[in-house]
Amino acid sequence: MEWLLDYGVVGLFFAAFLAATVLPFSSEFMLGLLVANGADPILVVAVATAGNVLGSLTCYALGWWVSQPVLQRWLKLSDQELIQARGRFNRYGSASLLLAWVPVIGDPLTVVAGAMRTPFWLFIMLVTVGKLGRYLVVAAVV
Repeated sequence: MEWLLDYGVVGLFFAAFLAATVLPFSSEFMLGLLVANGADPILVVAVATAGNVLGSLTCYALGWWVSQPVLQRWLKLSDQELIQARGRFNRYGSASLLLAWVPVIGDPLTVVAGAMRTPFWLFIMLVTVGKLGRYLVVAAVV
């Protein structure tokens, strides 16, 4: 099982990164396996959180770089509707980034955050807090 501890943390980073993209992937099982087999929980949680936040940052960047006309065409929004949508996201949406770890809704949330130009510092702070909290719970349960 020593190989698991040696290479598992690297694998966990990549699993956590991929889990935060639109790919159907999960990292919780690997995190639990590592902790259950004696890996340092603090290291494992830190590595998983870093990989997962970087994966979300990739989605944020994609949303940021999509041009407004393309976004409007995809979402079928007028200029006025887009302005209203930005206002609602800025009012309520930023706090929803604490749920970026939730399967199915989390990845689109991070893309929308980029498209809506959520400030980078706020994005990183909220996504990191949510994802760190989730991994702390998983490690504690194991």
